[in-house]
Amino acid sequence: MILDRLERHDPRLYQIGALAALLFYGMAFLDFDVSVGRAALLLGSVLVAQLVWSGLYGLPSVEIRSALISGLSLCLLLRTNSALLAVVAASVTIASKFLLRWNGKHVFNPTNFGLVAMMVATDRVWVSPGQWGTAAFFGFLVACVGFLVVRRAARSDVTLAFLAFYAFLIVARSLALGEPIAIPLHRLQSGALLLFAFFMISDPKTTPDSRPGRIFFAILVATGAAFVQFRLFRTNGLLWSLALLSFLVPVLDRVLPGLRYRWASPSVGAPFFPKGARHEPVPSTSFARIGPLPPRTACPPVLRVLRGEGGRKAL
Repeated sequence: MILDRLERHDPRLYQIGALAALLFYGMAFLDFDVSVGRAALLLGSVLVAQLVWSGLYGLPSVEIRSALISGLSLCLLLRTNSALLAVVAASVTIASKFLLRWNGKHVFNPTNFGLVAMMVATDRVWVSPGQWGTAAFFGFLVACVGFLVVRRAARSDVTLAFLAFYAFLIVARSLALGEPIAIPLHRLQSGALLLFAFFMISDPKTTPDSRPGRIFFAILVATGAAFVQFRLFRTNGLLWSLALLSFLVPVLDRVLPGLRYRWASPSVGAPFFPKGARHEPVPSTSFARIGPLPPRTACPPVLRVLRGEGGRKAL
């Protein structure tokens, strides 16, 4: 019953609460390298950018929840000594949601794109995985698992597939090199890894629509992240891998079509139908706009009885 009640609410509210609690705990007790002023600047910038772009596109409402998730993620990961670059990063993050779209979906996870774009553009922006400590890591892990429970099977598959395969690669490499098991376990106890797995790669607006496509995508991202980290010897392999492989999502949607996710029904990922539209499954690769149906003509009473629609009253 509790799950049913939670499921009626937008799971993004839980996500905002978990990220906000982590940010508060990190700033208050773990000396996160982000000030109250910088956090307020990032959050204010994403909200203003969301408002501006929503107005430019003539949207009837402003997705404040989505903007807050991006802003809180930037507070946890983005580091720069320039307030101007922080504002630019927030603006680029939100702009990508509106400008970089394909078939009604975001091409990139907005936060991922904002971070990678800024790191490519300037060396004055970097990503901090954070020294969270054991208590913060396990506390956030519990919150992340709770997020999966709230969302149930909506996009849990891509998160679990990514974590399982990435952990397999990390542990297998250490065993092949003869490293003690404590080393790969320490690598996996990263707050940034949890943030990436539960709140970034699992973004329903940027992952493949079908379950086979999501699992295959998760394996590709995990492999790419390990390659960037251990073969190219670059940091932030998770972010680079997701940004590059996001170009494959439209291909996976074409090869392995599925039903489009909508926030209004997060537990099943059912497609969205405007009021008055025909309620038939529409594959993710469809480019047709779903519009109102023309008025239905009156059906003869006999046919209604044969269809089981009217009973005695139909006669």
